[in-house]
Amino acid sequence: MKERAGAVKLQGNPFTLLGDSPEVGKAAPDFTVLDNDLNPVGLGGFKGKVLLIASVPSLDTPVCDLETHIFNEKAAALGERVQILTVSMDLPFAQKRWCGAAGIDKLKTVSDHREASFGLGYGVLIKELRLLARAVFVVDAEGVLRYSTLVEEIATEPDYEAVLDEVKKLL
Repeated sequence: MKERAGAVKLQGNPFTLLGDSPEVGKAAPDFTVLDNDLNPVGLGGFKGKVLLIASVPSLDTPVCDLETHIFNEKAAALGERVQILTVSMDLPFAQKRWCGAAGIDKLKTVSDHREASFGLGYGVLIKELRLLARAVFVVDAEGVLRYSTLVEEIATEPDYEAVLDEVKKLL
């Protein structure tokens, strides 16, 4: 398994990422995560939709909370052809509770806690913490990865406008 030492930092402290970074322009790696009702979810379930995938360390942290709220607000304007997923290592029960309390209803939260298949397949699993790094991926309706960005300082928000511009190009 590939290791990328110092690929991300949290408040200046370096961490190692496990897995390979997927290549833009190639088929997006498949994964198996759990939805909030413990049902398995994979890439194939979104065929025909543009998929924005936001990888976050934990919904119960301030930056992840803010990012998920922002993507939830933007989701309505993107229309039915776009699905936004927020992936974390949080347990599905915690995600469901958090979404209910936070009023998140336009995107789906999914958990990678069981197999870390998303984290490893997209190269965002933090070895030292067994959490996911902050990253955003855009997959087109045919399952091809069209955009990928890793936020090097985990406590920093992604560039929302750059991500949304990439999504809009695919509509």
